[in-house]
Amino acid sequence: GQDLCEYDLDRDMAYLLRLWKVIVKRLGKTNGPGSIYEESDMIIRTIRDIFSEDIDTLIVDQVDSFNRAKEFLQLVMPKYVNRIQLYEGKEPLFYKYNLENEINRIHRRKVPLKGGGSIVIDSTEALVAIDVNSGNFRTDDSAEENAFQLNLSAAKEIARQLRLRDLGGVIVNDFIDMRKDSHRRKVERVLKESLRRDRARTKILRTSPFGLIEMTRQRIRPSLKRSVYDDCPCCQGRAVVKTAESMAIEVVRMMVMAAQSPKASRITVRVQDKVAAYLNNKKRREIMHLEEACRVTVQILGSEALYPEHIEIDCRDADGNEIALRFMDEPTSGK
Repeated sequence: GQDLCEYDLDRDMAYLLRLWKVIVKRLGKTNGPGSIYEESDMIIRTIRDIFSEDIDTLIVDQVDSFNRAKEFLQLVMPKYVNRIQLYEGKEPLFYKYNLENEINRIHRRKVPLKGGGSIVIDSTEALVAIDVNSGNFRTDDSAEENAFQLNLSAAKEIARQLRLRDLGGVIVNDFIDMRKDSHRRKVERVLKESLRRDRARTKILRTSPFGLIEMTRQRIRPSLKRSVYDDCPCCQGRAVVKTAESMAIEVVRMMVMAAQSPKASRITVRVQDKVAAYLNNKKRREIMHLEEACRVTVQILGSEALYPEHIEIDCRDADGNEIALRFMDEPTSGK
């Protein structure tokens, strides 16, 4: 209950008292061993943790879920039970209210701000970095006033995105530089006020000389991104892959090592199309020199189906027997 207002504590107390009365009634009606209480499902937990008087309507598209949600609202907040509605349309609920697009926007790195400007959110192992960009945002001839107004808008959107994405840990917000100390304090206050609705505990430091506001947010569960996405098998979550040139150089080094193997006669390389094209066009001289010097035949095969860092090298002797390449077991690219 730390940092919660009296209203929130009173609401929680009222819920627990009503719940206890329901449990006592169930105990009185139960003759033998049986369940009197169990952890709520996702719909009930969502209503319990998120629903408030600020929400005008709660729409449910399944009869069973609607009945459970209505019963729970009657228990927790009886005066708001008329705000829940059963959706009976044929069109999927998410498409009717354009929720699919809104969900997709949550995962975008760049979030536009009203009136211009944007924030860019990057998550790393150590922290979450949020950068405020001015773009074409203009409200006044004064650069200071423009920066101040943009930062106010960004502070509200940052608080909203932290809740939507469920980002936790250390968060560094890089706002547009402001010279006036009063403007810095105002941005800090707006950020704190915008985070009051957040059930996760937050701690916000004062603006640093570099215009950074550092903060921490309680990590309750894995972020929304982690719940929806896995790391890319091609780049292992780096969001970048090696260029065709760098991959070709790596492949040439591996072919040289394979050619040094005793009895090596034929080397077949399977890589992505662009890497194969680079090897066949830009590295043809080195490959021919390797074939002559080590008396081996080299074949380069490319495929669009392979990811950019894929390397597969097959080495055979004159009789077609496979020669094991120990260096291929060592961790490198996407072998």
